[in-house]
Amino acid sequence: MISRLVSLFYVLYLILPIGLILTGSFGETWINTLLPEGHTGQWYAELWDDRSFTRAFVTSLLVAVSACAINVLLCVPLAYTLVHGARQRNQFATRMLTLLPVAVPTITLGFGYILVFNTDALPWLGSTPLLIAAHVVLTLPYLTQTLVTDLRHQRLDRLEQAAATLGARPMARFFGIVVPNLRHSLLSGLVMVAALSIGEFQISNLIVGFQNRTFPVVLLQAFYGASGFACAATVVLLLLATIASLTSTLSSRTR
Repeated sequence: MISRLVSLFYVLYLILPIGLILTGSFGETWINTLLPEGHTGQWYAELWDDRSFTRAFVTSLLVAVSACAINVLLCVPLAYTLVHGARQRNQFATRMLTLLPVAVPTITLGFGYILVFNTDALPWLGSTPLLIAAHVVLTLPYLTQTLVTDLRHQRLDRLEQAAATLGARPMARFFGIVVPNLRHSLLSGLVMVAALSIGEFQISNLIVGFQNRTFPVVLLQAFYGASGFACAATVVLLLLATIASLTSTLSSRTR
């Protein structure tokens, strides 16, 4: 009984704010009341016509896609090395290094980027490449851990040994056995990386420039204006998160 009540309160805790935001996105005015007054769809029309939001949306997608591509190039060989290649001591050191972005508060990383990249030697603060690099650092542990878990679960070393006895070289075994068998975990991990990148706010708010603001950064500034407009923008972000979650779930079930 207690567990059911806790689950019910947890579901309400998640659903009620989303329901209020969805309701507010269709309300005409929302000032000092529990629910908005009136009904309108003008906020979505204004959101579509607002160039700052469309530019921020494109920037967020660009950063997310770039972070996914770089993560694939880094995480697949890194996960393979952690499971098969390195010595035990090197495995521990490498894993600790990859998990540091999770252990260190993101605001600490953000201030570190400001101190390092706001100098004459490295004047990259506010640039899109620095923003992409920061998102890669934040999301790399999640994809790496997903791939490491899948590699250990599938025990592909047996297939690799069989292929080696037939004369297959290491690169042929890697691209012919390891990579194809990681496709489902790679897809679900990339969806998670994209969702984390699109929703990331703390570091983005500290290091972005005016021309390359991400969607969450512009979204925060919208809440200082019309609440209905800000709610409509939040609904778009929630829709992207829902699509990413469903895609990741479906990918996991097809394995």
